[in-house]
Amino acid sequence: MKGTTWAGPSPNPKGDGVSGAEESAGGGTAARPLLLGVRHHGPGSARAVRAALAAARPRVVLIEGPPEADALIPLAADEEMRPPVALLAHAVDEPGRSAFWPLAEFSPEWVAIRWALEHGVPARFIDLPAAHSLAWGRGDMPDAPDAPDAPEERTGGDAGDADEADAQDAGGADVRVDPLAVLAETAGYDDPERWWEDVVEHRGLGAGDAYAPFTVLEEAMGALREAYGSGGDDRDLVREAHMRLQMRAAQREFGEDVAVVCGAWHVPALRRKTTVAADRALLKGLPKVKTDMTWVPWTHRRLARASGYGAGIDSPGWYGHLFGAPDRPVERWLTKVAGLLREEDRIVSSAHVIEAVRLAETLAAMRGRPLPGLSEMTDAVRAVMCEGSDVPLGLVHDRLVVGDVLGEVPPSAPAVPLQRDLTRSQRRLRLKPEALERELELDLRKETDGERSRLLHRLRLLGIGWGEPASSRGSTGTFRETWRLRWEPELSVRVAEAGVWGTTVLTAATAKAEADATAAQHLADVTALAERCLLADLAQALPAVMRILADRAALDADVGHLAQALPALVRSLRYGDVRGTDLGALAEVAAGLAERVFVGLPPACAALDADAAEEMRRHVDAVHGAVGLLGEAAQTSAPRHAGLRGRWHGVLRVLSARDTVPGVIRGRAVRLLLDDGELEQGDAARLMGLALSPGTPPPDAAAWIEGFVGGGGGGMLLVHDERLLGLVDGWLTSVSAEAFTDVLPLLRRTFSAYEPGVRRTLGELVRRAPGHRQRAVARTAGTPGFGAELDAARADAVLPVVRLLLGLDEATGPTGRTDDGLVEVGA
Repeated sequence: MKGTTWAGPSPNPKGDGVSGAEESAGGGTAARPLLLGVRHHGPGSARAVRAALAAARPRVVLIEGPPEADALIPLAADEEMRPPVALLAHAVDEPGRSAFWPLAEFSPEWVAIRWALEHGVPARFIDLPAAHSLAWGRGDMPDAPDAPDAPEERTGGDAGDADEADAQDAGGADVRVDPLAVLAETAGYDDPERWWEDVVEHRGLGAGDAYAPFTVLEEAMGALREAYGSGGDDRDLVREAHMRLQMRAAQREFGEDVAVVCGAWHVPALRRKTTVAADRALLKGLPKVKTDMTWVPWTHRRLARASGYGAGIDSPGWYGHLFGAPDRPVERWLTKVAGLLREEDRIVSSAHVIEAVRLAETLAAMRGRPLPGLSEMTDAVRAVMCEGSDVPLGLVHDRLVVGDVLGEVPPSAPAVPLQRDLTRSQRRLRLKPEALERELELDLRKETDGERSRLLHRLRLLGIGWGEPASSRGSTGTFRETWRLRWEPELSVRVAEAGVWGTTVLTAATAKAEADATAAQHLADVTALAERCLLADLAQALPAVMRILADRAALDADVGHLAQALPALVRSLRYGDVRGTDLGALAEVAAGLAERVFVGLPPACAALDADAAEEMRRHVDAVHGAVGLLGEAAQTSAPRHAGLRGRWHGVLRVLSARDTVPGVIRGRAVRLLLDDGELEQGDAARLMGLALSPGTPPPDAAAWIEGFVGGGGGGMLLVHDERLLGLVDGWLTSVSAEAFTDVLPLLRRTFSAYEPGVRRTLGELVRRAPGHRQRAVARTAGTPGFGAELDAARADAVLPVVRLLLGLDEATGPTGRTDDGLVEVGA
């Protein structure tokens, strides 16, 4: 096709077919219209499209894509538009129903758009409108009527067919083969990607050779469609009918100088002669939904086939490099790899890069390839730079072969009001969305960090999971938060969905919280929501949530529900000092909830089976921790509920003494009283002796032990109080062989939870008999250098050093009081 020019007969005046189709695709003149069949997201196709358009100079460029996006095409020329980006279409009445059309810098469609804008040539999208595509996805589409002379049903797909909507909406179609795989197998390749690299990506374009790639690809796809047909997927028939109608309309307006950029699979169908009536019959009666469309940022990772994208590719980062490298792609790629490995503190020198280049070129020559491909690059990097290890190679694949590039769209792009408010907040707070996951440490005592925290919590409440809370390193104070941030393209859809709640993040989160509180089914859901409202500083939503919470708490008689709801409510009280929130009403509700738990807990613990007893033990633990935090707050915010901690200790004494209460709960009650200093060790030993007496069935005694020494700190309690250890040891040795088999699972579960060092120490104590260490300590009491009692003054002298080692100075003020309102020991 050297020297091809626009020449030939004029458009068919009757409009009964696509004009110019009678010209041979491989002749000396270009068949009209100029059909440029491409592989979506293929850099070789992108370069070929640019060369073909430069040679043909069409008067209009038609591109496979939703026509509703025609008004968005000029934004592609904006300086702030940086691919990868995607066209996002969503139903106005149902924003969650959406579809994306991703475009990268190396996508042929993007290259065609940019060429048209740079040369002042109109560009239009000609695929089936998104209004119909989204209705199709909803299941409203009727069966497409049979096309005249329709070929047999097809099980194949096009060469990386157009858009994510294809992948989403073709779920009911038959399994489709990959055309590239068929062509690669025909050529003797077992890897379609490797075949594509050899015949397209590594092929140079010579002078006058601009149309040759498209001619060959059209012939190949024509043969494939003859073999596999085009039926089966009604969507392709309808889409291609719409494209042909749009091509005819463009020819009537611009003449024959029309260029079409579309998936290579569609080219034979677009070239085929059909009547206007037949095409219109395929489109007749299609339902549609009202849609909005805009540009949104996309990522290389979401272009990857591994993400589930139907037209995805294996190596978007590698393809971006091939398209962007002006020359010497092998050397430039391996230099990038070396830079990445150096950033990860691996020793990689210039000599490594030189040797890797030589090895990649040698491997390509031995394998009969025109240039080193990704497989040769990978083998060279593994052998030379990674010393045969796949661990650093995995990093190279993740960061470079796939990549975390996140595109950008200009502020002038259409967006829902909520998205605009979010964008303004992100810029004001200097929180730039990034595709690569990163950690963000926030100090809530700083104004900017406090606003960042509130924004992230409000977004989470709206279901926009840009950030997820993580464990803070170095401090457990409530003034510090850690977040993991990662922006995914799908979050743009979540923002559009959340737009129904309000036009700003604050108003939307407020409305969503009130609606969630009304719809909540359980009391614990409302208390968790109240906690989230405090974290998000939703002052207008909190009264409504608290009113619903008080009503639900008054009507809920299930002690388990009340005990499950109390901890989240009490945790919320801890945020008042840091976030400056008035928590009087919350403290009143929490204290009232605690009082109801105190009254209902003893009867609720009677006559429980093993599973119910274990669940109730967890509730007792949770309530104990909540009362510890609530006690001080209640004295100031809810004075009529003062003395909660004392009343809770009374409840624990009742639980520890009732024979109808399961052993695991009785043992836990004794342990909690002992930890709080409300029970002497001698009394605890007496209660343990009663529980482990010969008259107690072994399973009940084992459950009591699990409740008493299970969980955090139980092992250390036995290590430091050998009287208790001696009681456990004596009981265990007295258990009969038959009963031992029954209690072994309980004991194993209890003691296996201890740290290895604790288990080892207990084993040593048991081996030399409990009480041995106490006798050794007694012998040293009267020796020089050992006092009879603890020297408190000398012990206090080391507290500053211990606090410094534990990092407590950071969270402790000059008065010795932490930001949680708790007094540090020794302060």
